[in-house]
Amino acid sequence: MATSKGSAKKSGAKKAAGKTSAAAGSVPPYGEAIRGAAARGDAAEMRKVAASARKWIKDAQAALDKLEQKLSKGGGK
Repeated sequence: MATSKGSAKKSGAKKAAGKTSAAAGSVPPYGEAIRGAAARGDAAEMRKVAASARKWIKDAQAALDKLEQKLSKGGGK
């Protein structure tokens, strides 16, 4: 029965990981992606990465603003 429990934990972890990545949407352009595009010198790629980073920052800021609103209304414990 220990094997059965171990399998359940593994499949549960895989399901949770799948849900996390699906819910997360696009991957934010971390510094490495930005530095890499700059190092390659491809202007089109740099514009694409910059636009993606700006969108991600805007979306993250909006989510943070909503979170702070809920906290200020007593939503935290």
